Formats: sequence, structure tokens, C-alpha cells
Amino acid sequence: MVGIKDIAKAAGVSISTVSYALNGSTKVTEQTRQRIMAIADELNYVPNMAARTLKRQQTNIIGVYLADYAGSFYGELLDGIKRGLAAYDYEMIVCSGQKSHLFIPERMVDGAIILDWTFKTKEIEMLADRGHQMVVLDREIKKDNISRVLLDNKGGATLAVERLLAAKTQHVYLVTGSMGYDNEQRLQASTKELTRFGIAYEIITGNFTEPSGYAAAEKIAEKIDQGQVTFPIDIFSFNDEMAVGIYKFFSKRKEKIGQDIRIVGFDNIEISSFLTPRLATIAYSKHRWGMVAAEKIIRLIQGEKVEDEAIYTTFVPGASLG
Repeated sequence: MVGIKDIAKAAGVSISTVSYALNGSTKVTEQTRQRIMAIADELNYVPNMAARTLKRQQTNIIGVYLADYAGSFYGELLDGIKRGLAAYDYEMIVCSGQKSHLFIPERMVDGAIILDWTFKTKEIEMLADRGHQMVVLDREIKKDNISRVLLDNKGGATLAVERLLAAKTQHVYLVTGSMGYDNEQRLQASTKELTRFGIAYEIITGNFTEPSGYAAAEKIAEKIDQGQVTFPIDIFSFNDEMAVGIYKFFSKRKEKIGQDIRIVGFDNIEISSFLTPRLATIAYSKHRWGMVAAEKIIRLIQGEKVEDEAIYTTFVPGASLG
């Protein structure tokens, strides 16, 4: 690769002069800068970002850590983060997997926004102790250098159960997601509320994906075919992606959603409004969640005092609940 030494040799100037020119310093004239930039372009020079980062100790890049990118949930969240960071002249890099965790201690990113249950809490705490700034979206960690922007999962799950109770439910299937903070909070609130009102429930484990919702519907259908259930059958799907899978399965059977099968989802993803009948679900602003997280991480990096914040939920009615 072409380096600044090669440019300096071709231009007949010192390495420091080339460095000043490439970085827009006023220590060189505009005529010299343009001549050096032209030589750099001719030699196909590509800046070494890692070297520049070591020198400046700043990348203006934030690492956004996700467990996966599946489904439509992440689009709005990432757009909110992107727009929030742009206001501060920062960009983001979306990361997944253990090796990408090294970007933080190696300072390839200036900070991190973490919505990834596979990123262990102890590791996050260790990085915070070493002075790295992070915002967590899916767990409660109280520590210096960490800010929390948490979704009100308990409030949302309670809202969903309240609507099922209002519909005179007698038994609820809870279709849960992958292990992690959001799933645990929704499960805890749901079972507490159902137990409080003496309503029976059954847990079917999913993983927040459409296929796992389809598989959950298959299990419920087995009980229907064996005469083990009474109608209507009530389902609280812990996210809309799994609810889509439930819709797909029952579209092939005689049972009708909204009559025989009643469903409440969670997340209010875009496709929810296009399902027939419309999916009743729990909504919140994923875009705002991302914007707030972006603001918090920049303020942490700038050394400001940052308070935790919650993203609250609302109920979106739909004919899937009857």
C-alpha cells in the first residue's frame, strides 16, 4: 500500500508536510496542499484509519451491537441511531459476534450502544471500569460510563394481558422469545398479572422469529385436534414477528383469527397493520429509542452527566383480539 513516505518522495517534500496537507492544516499553503493531494490521488493513496485513530484517539464512530439483524424490528431502531449520531457528526458501525467486541478496547470505536443479550454483562462492566462509554438497551446495569435507555417491557406486557382479560380470556398461551432481558421482563409481568386474576396460562418457547411463531401455532393446533382446548384460544406473542408466523399457520386451517384464535403481539412492526385481521399489538417508538440512545452515548463521551431514560408503550387495537 502507498504510504505518506511514498507521497513525500514523489512530491519532494518532508513527511510532516504531507501529513499537514492531508489533514487540512494551515501550516502548508493551499497551492502545496493541492499539489500533494493530486499526487496522493495519482498514487491511489488510501488513509490508514487505524494509524490515524491511534494518533487522534478518536474515530467519530459508534459501535452498535445487535444479537442478529433478522426481522423488520431493527430498521427503525438503526435509523433512529443513525440520525441521532449524525447530529453530532458521528457515524455508526453495526456489529454482531464475539470478535467485534474487540473494537471497544482497541478503540476502533469511540463508544458502544448494546442491544445484544449474547454480550455478557460482566464483559460490559469490565469495559466500563476501563473507561469505555456505553449505552445499554436491554439490561439493567448501574455503573459509571454506562447509561440505560430501557423499553418498558413490563408495562407493555401488562397492557397486553389487561386487554386479554377485558376480552374475558380463560386461558392464555404465552409465546416467548429468546432468553434475555426483554423476554424475561415480558414473561415476569405476564405471569404475575395472569396469576393475580386466576387465569391459567401455558408457555410455548420461541425465539422472536417468524418460523418459531409458526412452530408455536403447530403445537396449539395439535391440542385443538386432540380436543384439549376450548374456544376462543388466546395468545400473547412476545413480538409481532412470531405473530406473523402464527397467522401463516392458521391461514391454512378452518380456525379464524379474531374469532377462534385471538392474538396480541408486541412491537407494532410495519407489517402488523397489513395483516388481516389487523394485529392488536403493543407499540412504542423504535426510532425515538435509537435517537435517545445516540444522544446518551455522545453526551457520555463528552463527559457530561447522563440520566437513564425509559421508552414507554401503548396499546394498538386490532380485530385479531375480536
